[in-house]
Amino acid sequence: MSRRARPLAALAALALLLSGCGGYDDTQVRSEPPGTAAPPPAAVTPPGCLTDENPTRSYEPTGALPAPGDLPAGSAMAEIRERGRLVAGVSADTYLLASNNPFSGQIEGFDIDMVEQVAQAIFGDRSAYELKVISAADRLTSLQEREVDIVVRNMTINCVRWQDIAFSAEYYRSGQKILVRQDLADEGIDSLRELSGVTVCAPSGTSSLDNIRELAPGAFIEEAANHTGCLALFQQGAVDAITGDDTVLAGLAAQDPYAVVPEQKAFTAEPYGIGIHEDDVDLVRFVNGVLERMRADGSWQASYDRWLAPTLGKGGVQPTPVYGRVP
Repeated sequence: MSRRARPLAALAALALLLSGCGGYDDTQVRSEPPGTAAPPPAAVTPPGCLTDENPTRSYEPTGALPAPGDLPAGSAMAEIRERGRLVAGVSADTYLLASNNPFSGQIEGFDIDMVEQVAQAIFGDRSAYELKVISAADRLTSLQEREVDIVVRNMTINCVRWQDIAFSAEYYRSGQKILVRQDLADEGIDSLRELSGVTVCAPSGTSSLDNIRELAPGAFIEEAANHTGCLALFQQGAVDAITGDDTVLAGLAAQDPYAVVPEQKAFTAEPYGIGIHEDDVDLVRFVNGVLERMRADGSWQASYDRWLAPTLGKGGVQPTPVYGRVP
């Protein structure tokens, strides 16, 4: 149980949030009471993982980005073009990155702009895509089972995931922080060292969950399918705090008057990459070419300024890519 009661007025905020989900919310919250679930097995580090000096290293683009009509025959891009649409795995409830707009019924945000740029490069039409809403825990399997062509769902590049899928170059650098209730922030609960006895929520299958277990062993951990599920638990008083990337937490805080992201230093570096099937190295190189074009024509900066700058500030810049990975 949460060590502090949640203000009852938050229930009204919960009702307002859920009423605006527009049918895209796929939240599934664990039904077990805190403490009853068995601890997860210890992670096994794949051979070679610790020797990778930079897991953000990706495959370098091959020459100039081809025009939609000049895609190499037999390439993953040509197959996508023949199908008639790009299929992308995304979130629908990560405000600012990818969330359902209840007024338009469309999923929009910074991550969706990345999808549109890839679709534009393949088809010459930035609307030629299909969005498949997936949970954080489904990001790898959706690629491995070829349910999607790419995953653009604020996914951190790390050497463990490179064992299962491939990544584009880094397209955004985030960092993990904590969100707490305003009253807890007023009491000084604003950092990892203050989380002992605090119930913290993180989505299943995320690096955020792994990190909080390791770095705040005195905290009580609850899981949800995604950050909307964590926000629901937070508003019900079942958890005191939520952890995740600063981009995600900023979006949650904007939806709840009792939530605050205290001023704090990020305790991880979270380099976001576009996930791609491990066999589609040609598509990885192509997407990296798209990201390079976005740097050159200013479209990455325009997307950041639209979606993230109002909350995170105007200092955001597109990360410098690191190439040199070989198939």
